[in-house]
Amino acid sequence: MMSMPEGTLTRAHVSEARERLAASRFLFVDVELPERSAPGEQPLARLLGLETEDLEWLGREGESARAQIVGDSAAFVVPAVDADRVVHVHTLVTERYLVAVHRGPAPLIGDVIARFPDETPPDSVAMLFLLLDEALETYRRTAVQALLEVEDLEDTMFRRRRPEQLYRLARLRRTAALLHHTLLPYLRVAEESVTRRVMNWGFKEGRRQLVHEYQRTAKLVLTDIESLQEAARRAFGSYSSLVSGDQNGVINRLAVVSTIFLPLTFLTGFFGMNFAYLTDELESRAVFWLLAVGLQVVFLLMALYVLHRTRLWRRLREDHSGLDDL
Repeated sequence: MMSMPEGTLTRAHVSEARERLAASRFLFVDVELPERSAPGEQPLARLLGLETEDLEWLGREGESARAQIVGDSAAFVVPAVDADRVVHVHTLVTERYLVAVHRGPAPLIGDVIARFPDETPPDSVAMLFLLLDEALETYRRTAVQALLEVEDLEDTMFRRRRPEQLYRLARLRRTAALLHHTLLPYLRVAEESVTRRVMNWGFKEGRRQLVHEYQRTAKLVLTDIESLQEAARRAFGSYSSLVSGDQNGVINRLAVVSTIFLPLTFLTGFFGMNFAYLTDELESRAVFWLLAVGLQVVFLLMALYVLHRTRLWRRLREDHSGLDDL
């Protein structure tokens, strides 16, 4: 628990938190639940003395994105990134308190508390937006870090392509999909709910500015995630182009080799036929060596001469050496 605006941080049992919620004017309560709900687990709202049917979702495992403003209270299920997983923080805010609930550890709460001395939010609503901004910041940091990793990987890939780079690209693309898949539904419901409240004439100007700033930050974060998705798709396209280039080089070299040995194969097949002229007329050893070997040597020299004059073999060697230097 944190008493505000003093910023006094204390750890307490749920019963003490219940008493403080009923008496304190400005209080921030962070509740960490087990990662898996136990059978027969009582609703957290009831344990905290928040007796209302609308709060059965608070702390419930697997709760979907939520952003509701009803009367003087607001309820959010906020996604935040922690390493390679997404943590959902359930928040309930009124004029007197802010309750944050999460299953398992949530570094987001520690980051919010660390920002408290510098930000000094004047009320629980301002504290809520501090938490919402920090949740968006976790997405932004993850998206920017992944984007830089994609760009570095793409640069390394053009210098020397390796199979493990494809795995890393797939992992980064899954990261981009996870960020977009978890953040977009929350932003949509939040935009719809908050926009309706902002349009209310009774909405305070200071809070209106907080909402506008939050909406601007959310759009920037979503743009960063979309940039990551586009960079991952571009890197996959580049990798495919490099693979296609290697395959084309191999096919071209095979075509050259086939061109050289095609006449030789024809001669071998031709003189392997048993028809009268070959069996009756070409009987001497000199004629055999002249036709069977001499023609093949002549055709081979002619093929090498054509390759040399057309510079085709040199171009293939340069392309191959260029791919090795990447």
